Amino acid sequence: MSKVKRLIVVFVLFSAFLGFSTTAFAQVDSVSVSGHEAVAHAEGHGEEKKAFDITSFIFHHISDSHFFTLFGHGDHGVTLHLPIILWTDNGLVNFSSSEFKFNDDGKVVVEKNGQRFAIAHNKIYYANATADAHGSYVSHEVKDGEEVVTNARPLDFSVTKNVFSMLLSIIVLVLVFTKVASSYKKRQGKAPKGMQSFLEPIILFVRDDIARPNLGHKYAAFMPYLLSVFFFIWINNMLGLVPFFPGGANVTGNIALTMVLAACTFLITTFKANKYYWGHILNPPVPWWLKPLMIPVEIFGMFTKPIALAIRLFANITAGHILVMSLLCLIFIFNSYAVAPASIFFAVFIGLIEFLVAFIQAFIFTILSALFIGMAVEEHH
Repeated sequence: MSKVKRLIVVFVLFSAFLGFSTTAFAQVDSVSVSGHEAVAHAEGHGEEKKAFDITSFIFHHISDSHFFTLFGHGDHGVTLHLPIILWTDNGLVNFSSSEFKFNDDGKVVVEKNGQRFAIAHNKIYYANATADAHGSYVSHEVKDGEEVVTNARPLDFSVTKNVFSMLLSIIVLVLVFTKVASSYKKRQGKAPKGMQSFLEPIILFVRDDIARPNLGHKYAAFMPYLLSVFFFIWINNMLGLVPFFPGGANVTGNIALTMVLAACTFLITTFKANKYYWGHILNPPVPWWLKPLMIPVEIFGMFTKPIALAIRLFANITAGHILVMSLLCLIFIFNSYAVAPASIFFAVFIGLIEFLVAFIQAFIFTILSALFIGMAVEEHH
């Protein structure tokens, strides 16, 4: 019981520290620059002060990027530029994202290997030979009321913020669990110590409260996957709440990542399923006249489960980021210091809740994965 209490205390202290840091430092540079540019524009042209664009600010915060801003902004700050890796018509091309000079509207062209590239809305396109009336080297077209870029794109294998954070979390997990596994071998039969002592309650929680109740005596075969997906989601959720390098990437708020994780659960469920599972789907225990209706429903249900897994994780993490940023933006929307105390208080409060949500979402994804796998491998009674 003392181990569990110690784990809770460490988790609460860690959450409180990071929660304060998140609200104190989150995107201060972007807010300051946006406000400065608005004032400069108003002073230079004698026009009314430009309103704060909360939508662009929030979506800029939660979207992927080709660089990390360590502090400051643009050329006046310190930035870690990530590599651009493209497979083009002329083969492999790579260069630093710094060559785009922080541009994101297609107005800067990078020439490599006899080809021209421009970046717009964080996507890289083949650039036009000449710029349009707005100075952009990409063409736009309105489709279904939305403006889209029509230029062709190379295959993009660039290391973005999300990719960097995923690789970082994988390295951390490998190092940590290699050390913990080594500790178990060296201290076999002894009380856990150090990192092993910190992680053992969580590992036992995954085993005793997630794997065993849903998988029965077959739980051991699926423990590596369940532990991997639980800790991978949890650590990326936590990193996403840290506003400074190496955190700040919205990894689990990316639908592509959550779809891949859900696809892993789907593949394990499909290929490990026994004959009773397939019999229930292809020959459901209903009257014969209902079978033509129920068989398509059961097959459709195979795919709705992983889709629900992916959307649930994506939506909850993204909604949390949007809520915290919206509360912080109230100061700039009302353009008044009077709302600052309430804005910061509620942002801190929601930020601390988000650390709990980070754990809960990892738990929900893992337990539903265990449930779906358990349904597929369950023996007939």
